[in-house]
Amino acid sequence: MPDRDAVERQTRAWLTEFVVGLNLCPFARPVLDSPALRVAVCDKTEGPDLLRAFLLELDLLQSTPEEDVATTLLVFANALQSFDDYLDLLADAQDLLHESGLEGVVQLASFHPDYLFDGEDPAATSHFSNRAPWPTIHFLREDMLSRVLGDYPDPEPIPQRNMQTLASIGLPALKSKTRELREGS
Repeated sequence: MPDRDAVERQTRAWLTEFVVGLNLCPFARPVLDSPALRVAVCDKTEGPDLLRAFLLELDLLQSTPEEDVATTLLVFANALQSFDDYLDLLADAQDLLHESGLEGVVQLASFHPDYLFDGEDPAATSHFSNRAPWPTIHFLREDMLSRVLGDYPDPEPIPQRNMQTLASIGLPALKSKTRELREGS
């Protein structure tokens, strides 16, 4: 069973070195060192418990001012190692988001160590834009996202730029870096 503190450190290192370091998300830098970035490590193993953890984080985000919790990463330390299992839970989480009436208020972003974009070559470097050391659901406040997108000139090319950045690094280096992040503490 992984140590919760180590899982959080690895996740924060991924944010620093990969997401911000490679500028995959130009909006992440301001919140990275802020106490308003919440990394919640879930050590549960069963589906219903994982969904309960999801709902607790969703509730916390909604009941807490943005200056206290701007965004949350819910990291699953002991479950969802299979990408298919992760996608199943993510679909259930999206359903719960819809049922709670929070679509358009909260957006979910998904990250997994084995993330694969549907229809792309499994060896494509583009998958690494959504690969994290641990299965993770990122809760984004839609109003905050709208503000940062409105302040950012021309956000549409970001995904294409990310694909170019990752391709320039190359598959062996990306695999090595993600392995280091997962094994580091």
